[in-house]
Amino acid sequence: MLVLLSGVSGAGKDTIKKELITRMENVESLPSYTDRAPRANDIPGETYNFVTTEEFENMIKRDELYEYSVHHEHYYGTSKKLLNEKIKNGKIIVKDIEVNGVENLSRILKNDLKIVTIFLRVPKEELQKRLEQRIDKLSIKEIQLRLNRFDFEESKIGMYDYVIKNNNLEKTVNIIAEIIKNEYNLTDEEF
Repeated sequence: MLVLLSGVSGAGKDTIKKELITRMENVESLPSYTDRAPRANDIPGETYNFVTTEEFENMIKRDELYEYSVHHEHYYGTSKKLLNEKIKNGKIIVKDIEVNGVENLSRILKNDLKIVTIFLRVPKEELQKRLEQRIDKLSIKEIQLRLNRFDFEESKIGMYDYVIKNNNLEKTVNIIAEIIKNEYNLTDEEF
């Protein structure tokens, strides 16, 4: 099963994903590939798989990605090989991904894999505070770039299975853990 966790930058996707992995058995992350430089708190292979722009473009040419897009001026994409390996091993995969990626993966994989989509909502004022207080200290330009996408990303919530207001970490993690358990227990005929 693939759980796509989405929402605007600063909505808490990465924090929630880490909590789910810590608390739940058989849940793993699927880090995207990106050509952006690692930040201070990034762990290569865990937060992202970091490659050069040339390497990323070669992955595109070799058809190694289910989907990719340019987001905040950098490439991000989902590896076919990594996703298929984790699915084959029976893992529940939680992937934090932007809205275009959710749309593309859902369309491409809907007949082959159980996909659950979750959008995290955060009020714009709260989002700005979170972005300004991030540990990895975004520049003013980066914060504005993320805030400018807010309305676009919010306009896509209709394509999600679940929309959750993330204003309390513990409550949000518990709700998503229950969603994952319930969805995982559904039989193939029910989806």
